[in-house]
Amino acid sequence: MAATLRIQSDWSRALSRDEGEAWLSCRSPGKPTLYGSVTRRGLRSDGGPDIAASEGFVVGEVSKKSILISCPHENVSTKFLAPYTSFSRIHQKSITCLDISSGGGLGVSTSTDGTMKIWQAANGEIRRLLEGHVYDVNCCRFFPSGLVVLSGGMDAQLKIWSAEDASCVVTFKGHKAGILDTAIVDRGRNVLSCSRDGTARLWDCGKSACLGTITDCDCPINGIAVGTADSSLNLGSPENPPSEREVGTEGKILLLAREDKKLQGVGLQSRQPLFLFVGSDAFNCCTFLSSTYILAGTQDGNIYQLDVRNTNAPIQVIHRSGAPVLSLLPYRDGFIASQGN
Repeated sequence: MAATLRIQSDWSRALSRDEGEAWLSCRSPGKPTLYGSVTRRGLRSDGGPDIAASEGFVVGEVSKKSILISCPHENVSTKFLAPYTSFSRIHQKSITCLDISSGGGLGVSTSTDGTMKIWQAANGEIRRLLEGHVYDVNCCRFFPSGLVVLSGGMDAQLKIWSAEDASCVVTFKGHKAGILDTAIVDRGRNVLSCSRDGTARLWDCGKSACLGTITDCDCPINGIAVGTADSSLNLGSPENPPSEREVGTEGKILLLAREDKKLQGVGLQSRQPLFLFVGSDAFNCCTFLSSTYILAGTQDGNIYQLDVRNTNAPIQVIHRSGAPVLSLLPYRDGFIASQGN
């Protein structure tokens, strides 16, 4: 289990002025945490910032937007990136979910302040306030067109919104408890949702109807992801011919991150179970890296990488801290993870 090196979240602001200081910590499981600081002492001869670390830490490469810090005693180093920009006025409280449109022009986000907003990704200017859910909104995402938003809330309702005029064009009802995550199939004629009621459902956007329950567990399903299956996998056959309204489900796997410490794979069209992997704690989120490799994150901070062709043992388990893994996103040749610390 690797050591974790942290720097205070607003380090770039703290080190932007002479004699500015940011706090450091390095934690290894089972050992006392090492604490220190980095301080800006002015400018180097080449015009860059002169930044030094306290005893036990070493400052490496420094640029305007990043700083490399090492802790030789624990043989760990981390490059910290400064935010490209920050928007502090979109929400008044914690952000619970966000997405960016396919073209990169718009963002949508939900917050514990009870609001869901669409905003300009370039400058944070609020464009639309989406109102209609009762209680908290748990999840939001853009359709591939970037003109429509899908959301799910604690009111057990799934809604589709116009990003252009903030109107709610469709409301799906059928879940018996709060919706925790959503997924969009291909271009979006069908969408998926999962809920605290233990079900994952497939919906037809054109007819505002439920096309079926993909699975029914005895526990909340915290997250879902849909991806194309490797051609070598046998996804099974549906017991009944699929509805003509079911579009794009053939050859797809649905991943289910379950509260009972299980990560499940299901053939989306067949509704047949493919695998059931037991982790160390409740699974919060999951995603596809490719048609064969998947990731899933747990409440106790583990990130599991699995091969869907053989899920008996993980390819690797990544553990950087004991904080809950809240979301996972494929990025280039790797991935981005957010944790609750």
